[in-house]
Amino acid sequence: MQYMKPAFRNAYSFTRSLPLTLNPNPFILLSPFRIPETFWFNPSSSRISCFSSSSSMASSLEKQFDDFRVHLEESGGLRDRIRSVVSEIESTTRLMYASILLVHHSRPTAELLEKAKSQVDVLKERYRQLAEILGGCPGQYYRFHGDWKSETQSVVSLLAFMNWLETGNLLEHKEAEEKLGLNSSEFGLDVEDYLIGVCFMSNELPRYVVNQVTAGDYDCPRKVLKFLTDLHAAFRMLNLRNDFLRKKFDGMKYDLRKVEEVFYDVKIRGLAPNGEPVGDQQIEG
Repeated sequence: MQYMKPAFRNAYSFTRSLPLTLNPNPFILLSPFRIPETFWFNPSSSRISCFSSSSSMASSLEKQFDDFRVHLEESGGLRDRIRSVVSEIESTTRLMYASILLVHHSRPTAELLEKAKSQVDVLKERYRQLAEILGGCPGQYYRFHGDWKSETQSVVSLLAFMNWLETGNLLEHKEAEEKLGLNSSEFGLDVEDYLIGVCFMSNELPRYVVNQVTAGDYDCPRKVLKFLTDLHAAFRMLNLRNDFLRKKFDGMKYDLRKVEEVFYDVKIRGLAPNGEPVGDQQIEG
């Protein structure tokens, strides 16, 4: 000790004079350069903070689900209005179909067509109502499209069949929209609905051919065969996915085959329209 310098000797003595005890309070920070500060933990304030954050979270959840409730109620009300109109479309379609079905029993076609055409204006008004309902929520066409999709396909099928009976030609997409008063820029006729409706129409032709031949119209198979052949070739231009439309197109091949069988049977038997053999005629196209 006698060899220490006075300054170090004084510091050493001061250090030895300090009590060597552990810090009993971990919240007291000791520093040789500052006065010790004490931090106190208040459990009651912590609980208040947790309760306030939980309350704000519950309020946020309540507001979110209240918004969901309002949204679902509005969507449900809108869907109910749509389904009400669609139900009337379906009812009108049944009336038209009941009239058109009589064509398979050799009833006068012109009379049946006039009766069915009287319902077209009713359909036009119903689709105007649909367009008016959807006009209040722009951009929601395909959200609710499934509510009237199948009914629209049936409508297109009937209109296409009526048009073929009257003109012998296919009802085009634009013509179908005009008959229903639809506007492609606002509330139009979906292309797939149109194509599926045309496929449904082709399902009626084999039955029509058989009944017409039974009634003595031996030229009908030739006309229908030409029409279905052209229609089938046109469909083959489309790159169809493996969906409902593809399945309906595949069904058109069987319709075409049935009509071919009827035509060849008429041809083999030597039957002909107006007393001329069918074999002397050529299928156009």
